[in-house]
Amino acid sequence: MLNNNIRLPKLSEIFTVLALFLVIMYFSLAVFNFPIHLPLIAAWFLVIFLGLRLGHSYNSLQTSISNGIHAGLEAILVIIFVGALIGTWIAGGVVPSIIYYGLEIIHPSIFLLATLIICAVTALATGTSWGTVGTAGIAMMGIGESFGLPLSLVAGAVISGAYFGDKLSPLSDTTVMTASLARVELIAHVRSMLVIGFPALLISGILFLIAGFLFNKNGSDMSVVQENINALNANFNVGWYMLIPMLIVIIMLARRMPTIPTLAIGSVLGIIWAWLFQGADVIQAIATLYSGFSIESGVPFIDQLFNRGGIESMLGLISIMILALGFGGLMDHVGTLDVLRDRLAKFITGSGSLTLATIISAFMGNFFGSAGYVSLITGAKMTDKSYEKLKIDRRVLSRNVETGGTLTAPMVGWSDNGLYMAAVLGVATMSYIPFLWLNFVAIGIALFYGFSGKFIWYVEDSEPNKSEELDTKVPNINA
Repeated sequence: MLNNNIRLPKLSEIFTVLALFLVIMYFSLAVFNFPIHLPLIAAWFLVIFLGLRLGHSYNSLQTSISNGIHAGLEAILVIIFVGALIGTWIAGGVVPSIIYYGLEIIHPSIFLLATLIICAVTALATGTSWGTVGTAGIAMMGIGESFGLPLSLVAGAVISGAYFGDKLSPLSDTTVMTASLARVELIAHVRSMLVIGFPALLISGILFLIAGFLFNKNGSDMSVVQENINALNANFNVGWYMLIPMLIVIIMLARRMPTIPTLAIGSVLGIIWAWLFQGADVIQAIATLYSGFSIESGVPFIDQLFNRGGIESMLGLISIMILALGFGGLMDHVGTLDVLRDRLAKFITGSGSLTLATIISAFMGNFFGSAGYVSLITGAKMTDKSYEKLKIDRRVLSRNVETGGTLTAPMVGWSDNGLYMAAVLGVATMSYIPFLWLNFVAIGIALFYGFSGKFIWYVEDSEPNKSEELDTKVPNINA
């Protein structure tokens, strides 16, 4: 079915495919309760049919699926090692000890604010939102459950903090990639993010503090908290030295060690700690790498929270990601983003509409491409010429791309970030989205700056843009 007269899709064709995709998603997930794999496979054939209609050969479309999957393989490897890390850190008493001390120290009224700050600092120090959610985030979910807080609200605080730190950390690969794509010096990009990041942290921090007091207005049942503390003591050896593996991993990530070897070392430390301090058999401890940790204590809090982890627990997520990445590869191959970029350019008349267009372009990368790194590429490449035309400094471009790309990544249920957050935290994407307060506040601040002209920097005709001289090679992505 090869046709040499390949054309770009019409806007009506794109919207038709998008509408059918959303209908299939809705009925599959909300009405028939099918696993998300099935609507994603159906979406493949929707786009394949569109591609054939546009003149693409089936072989080229199949190749685009492989290319899309290949581009996300590094994120899949990270997921595999995070699963192993979670299993061994539970077996080694690392996660139980974090929860134990959290229950001892943090008051329920300030817990949500503390969660936001702890996850923000962890992500800022390590440069990884995924690693933060997979370690500190899981511990905060356990503490929040013990306090009787809605898990969707706790997940919102965890993700808000993790993505705040990630987008401001010079160690984050998404931060480095955004600066590289926008041709802006890394530190200049981070500084431009500060004018959005800190106000967003302050506002969302106040919101989470108010929410904490509202949910605790009648006082938490501290007897339940004490029961959970006693249960942790009864089933795990708890101590400060249990936190050493976590500190080692944070230090390694902060020193910009490669993510996958660092997670592997953290997993090995978890095995050693399980053998040395939790009385686990060596073979049993090693088995948690794949099968995760298993316990039957008779205490619902312990059994529900700690029966998890291992590579096996991530296999379903990996299969979904493969299908989602293939869908993104197809959408890119048929020229969907090219058409949308040209349409957006017609509506850009000033800094306000340009900011909105950049955020929408980046979000479309998450929506259509199903991967966070795609959003950074679409956000930068679909609007960069408009910044040059309006003589707006590229620091504004990089800031808007990060805001529209990184911060919307966990909001798309079939993207790599959305799937990961839902799987690791055990909360559906649609359940935690309303509580991503920092993410929404940051987007609102970016739009306010764009339409008001605040913190919109311009370049003079005669002034060379030094960032143009920077190496624009795109680095590999570690989530």
